[in-house]
Amino acid sequence: MWIDTHCHLDASEFDDDRDRVTAAALEAGVSGIVLPAVAVSNFDAVRALAGNGSHCVYALGIHPLCSPGAGQSDVDELRRQVAMSMDDPRFVAIGEIGLDFFVPGLDAAHQTWLYAEQLKVAREFDLPVLLHVRKSQDQVYAQLRRVGVRQGIAHAFNGSHEQARRFVDHGMKLGFGGNLTFSRARQIRRLATDLPLESLVLETDAPDIAPAWLSDDQFGEQHKARNTPGEVAGVARVLGELRGVPERALADIMWRNSVAALPRLATFADIMAPR
Repeated sequence: MWIDTHCHLDASEFDDDRDRVTAAALEAGVSGIVLPAVAVSNFDAVRALAGNGSHCVYALGIHPLCSPGAGQSDVDELRRQVAMSMDDPRFVAIGEIGLDFFVPGLDAAHQTWLYAEQLKVAREFDLPVLLHVRKSQDQVYAQLRRVGVRQGIAHAFNGSHEQARRFVDHGMKLGFGGNLTFSRARQIRRLATDLPLESLVLETDAPDIAPAWLSDDQFGEQHKARNTPGEVAGVARVLGELRGVPERALADIMWRNSVAALPRLATFADIMAPR
């Protein structure tokens, strides 16, 4: 019923119980999971997890936190692997890419170059993007507009209402996850309540950004608990309560929004769409 549009199921935090976590997600009603890569070195891992018979699909990209040491050869390898993957229906996007101006020590100019080059790959192959926008919404949007990519998801969105509208008007969906479940996350909850419902998608960012019920406090400790893709069902419940939308209606809308953001998901409507 629910689509987790952003989950790092290949992360080492799941090495001991990945199959159990995936089974628990299916039991919780999560019928699809999008696995973004973060570096050339884990392209094979996300592709393997999205193998035949799974409820996972994947994206290929280089995360801004992996930008140190990533150069032209990495962009060339991304382009080669994207070309090789275009006949694979489980390949749905370029990502996770973007900018991070929160973590200290990252070279802003190099991040921006790497991000822009990956946007060019997305444009070349007419693919949507999964965007990392932490403390960088304006700069991420500027490059989107400059390169001309108009489809995808701004994941873990935490900007202003004006910034949100800019992304939405450009054709992007906004990803909301565990942060939405904290009562003190007033800005995020206002965005999720006030923006058009058609502009939102659900995500976990597992193993990060765990929801309130896995946290020891009401804001800030969520990053210390392990999140899992099954928790997207709880995020959906919170969004439905904030918006006053029944579960089934919300599931239908979230599915349509996810397909609008990542059109290749439509191939899997028989196993992922709400029933």
